[in-house]
Amino acid sequence: MSDGQHGLPNFSGTVRLFPLPNLVLFPHVAQPLHIFEPRYRQMMEDALKDDRLLAMALLRPGWEEVYHLNPPLHPMVCVGKILQEERLADGRFNLLLQGMCRARILHEKPMQKLYRQAKVELCPDRVVESETVACALRQQLGKAVTPFFSAHPPAMEQLRRLLESPLPLGSLCDIFCFALPLELEEKHLLLEAVCVETRVQQLLHFLLNKTPPTVPQSNKRRTFPPDFSVN
Repeated sequence: MSDGQHGLPNFSGTVRLFPLPNLVLFPHVAQPLHIFEPRYRQMMEDALKDDRLLAMALLRPGWEEVYHLNPPLHPMVCVGKILQEERLADGRFNLLLQGMCRARILHEKPMQKLYRQAKVELCPDRVVESETVACALRQQLGKAVTPFFSAHPPAMEQLRRLLESPLPLGSLCDIFCFALPLELEEKHLLLEAVCVETRVQQLLHFLLNKTPPTVPQSNKRRTFPPDFSVN
């Protein structure tokens, strides 16, 4: 599968790294973010002048002691494209980042900016070759995720449309990986699963130990899009 099929034509192979301790971005989903640290303001300025790409990376455990240095990262990242941005008067930014493709860090580049950069290889989905197996996995996935949306009728309607859409199985699974109440490390394991069949099976396994909400979501505070994640 070519890079262009992920909306990344002429990809240079170098990405700006945006590490966070509490967010795993997936392809096919959009995440609002708030940028205020000087190093990431510089990152935004450079991205907006160039390819508008940022790679969301998850910090490894123990990052707290060295957050303002260069704490270790998980090697699998999600390359995202800035869809919308709002430049605030004091130099901060609000933005909407669209996940485009998984990528694996090959090596970090020498520091020439305030922020980190890395050479990466894109990791396109390894699709399920058998249409019969893909259909069976899609049905299992729909059955497993339905209880997590059933307390909120509008969400159920969106779920129905997703399941009936021509969206590829890998893309569908990524949306659920992002939206469902999974542990952070579980989400990252799912991000690492380039093989679609493995990813779906892992998600199904994780959901076995989760309890779907029983209180109608209309009785809870909901925000859509989600609240901003901050750096």
